[in-house]
Amino acid sequence: MAPNVSDTVATAGETGVDEVVSCIDNQPGRTRKRIDFANEPLQPATVSDRNNNTSNECDHGTAEPFRAQIRWPDLLAQLFVHVGFVIGLLQLVTLQAKLYTFLWTILLVWASGLGITAGAHRLWSHKSYKARWPFRLLLMFLFTICGQRDAYTWAHDHRVHHKYSETDADPHNAKRGFFFAHVGWVFLTPHPEVVAKRKIIDMSDLLADPIVMAQRRYYIPLFALLVIGMPVLVPWYCWEERLSVAFWVCFTLRFTTTLNIAFFVNSVAHMFGNRPYDKSISPVENLAVAIAAMGEGWHNYHHVFPWDYKTSELGDYLFNVTTGFIDCFARLGWAYERKSVPPEVIARRAAKCGDGTRFLTDEYAHQDAVWGYGDEDISKEDIDAIVRSQN
Repeated sequence: MAPNVSDTVATAGETGVDEVVSCIDNQPGRTRKRIDFANEPLQPATVSDRNNNTSNECDHGTAEPFRAQIRWPDLLAQLFVHVGFVIGLLQLVTLQAKLYTFLWTILLVWASGLGITAGAHRLWSHKSYKARWPFRLLLMFLFTICGQRDAYTWAHDHRVHHKYSETDADPHNAKRGFFFAHVGWVFLTPHPEVVAKRKIIDMSDLLADPIVMAQRRYYIPLFALLVIGMPVLVPWYCWEERLSVAFWVCFTLRFTTTLNIAFFVNSVAHMFGNRPYDKSISPVENLAVAIAAMGEGWHNYHHVFPWDYKTSELGDYLFNVTTGFIDCFARLGWAYERKSVPPEVIARRAAKCGDGTRFLTDEYAHQDAVWGYGDEDISKEDIDAIVRSQN
């Protein structure tokens, strides 16, 4: 199902035309216009979320350097689940847990991981494809099991991360070090710029999604039921696993494993690997993370083309399980309008801005980062290419 091509139009912004030099076609002085996405109204806001906006009223009235404070409840929660991970791991290696408990844990890690990658990430954060309500309900069920906050909050921070990557406004800015990008951001107070940018990023599509908002509204009881209750009680009831073993293995070990795999994308996949599509940005291509995170480790590509539902150039499902998962539901008609990038667009981008492993660098490289399909900063030529690929 293709989008309404006639409804995708270019319009000038309220403050006039922004002049930028695009990394995609490097023509100095080239005029670029904002794109108005049809049938997708923007959330009312007094401040634009454009990257090059210089009047976003983010003056916090102090010249003092920002010093993050520890949020002790969050730190104690992280200590608890990580100590619990060690306890659960010891129970596994000393064979205190039954075989079915181990297999149940693996199933939960894999299934809830798909809730993150296909649901919270590719669908709700980036709008890289559309899903009918039964599929959205399934994805929400799987995502809730992982216990990584509600989908609205997850997607909100992730859009801010893409839009303002590696700046003070990035919730897990990798320039603040590996530890901060991996887990420190979870229990430290956010930078004032993060708070400011959260207020202006467009979230109107998720505010209008009843499944997303219902999960947000009832997240605490859902957490108790699906993150702790179901994983622990199923092995206890079905194959008489000891309750203590079920708790440490099926809750803390499983929860912390999924959590750290997601954290690896924020840390490892922003530091260790190559940059075939844009060498001026932090995200990299990392095979190990791609395998562990079911296709989310091709991060340099993903930050350049965040609207691509595959998050990579690869067509091999072995290193991108999530793409295969989405494609299966596309065959059923539950997933549709999967957006991808034509090969000629990828090649042009890599030739101009990559590190030579697949871009000629310049001072404007990746200046206009976008959070996904629907961001007004996507260039007109990229929109046209996306529409052509869908048709």
